[in-house]
Amino acid sequence: MPKEQGRKLVAQNKKARHDYHIDDTYEAGLVLTGTEVKSLRQGRASLVDGFVDIEHGEAWLHAVHIPEYSQGTWTNHSARRKRKLLLHRTEITKIEREVSTKGVTVIPLSLYFNDGRAKVEIALARGKKAWDKRQSIAERTANREKEQAVGRYLKGLRD
Repeated sequence: MPKEQGRKLVAQNKKARHDYHIDDTYEAGLVLTGTEVKSLRQGRASLVDGFVDIEHGEAWLHAVHIPEYSQGTWTNHSARRKRKLLLHRTEITKIEREVSTKGVTVIPLSLYFNDGRAKVEIALARGKKAWDKRQSIAERTANREKEQAVGRYLKGLRD
């Protein structure tokens, strides 16, 4: 059987970019059991409540929901167990240093397979205030209206 090629998205935390300012992103490998991988290959996971914690020099992914594999037996995994992240030592120390500052947290942005290996994209993030969220929505709306106006102009339509 040929090796899997490319990137296959499993889950994405769409609300993260709305609720947080993203400072820096990292790609990390995951230590998974067999039934977790099979469940992910079916495209089943949720990153909504997930966060990353550094414990004793190791990065751990908490509260990410990977449901039990439907054809699994007694060897099935727990759906919300903590999972170890595979990062370089320098990345872990940099993340740990950033998290020690006030208001910075580490959240998962997406979970995917890259050339057959499970990866998670994590980000250093700062929480947005309510007015920041309204401002980003207003900017997005203004950009959309601007693009629509340019498109109408190029097609020869006038308002």
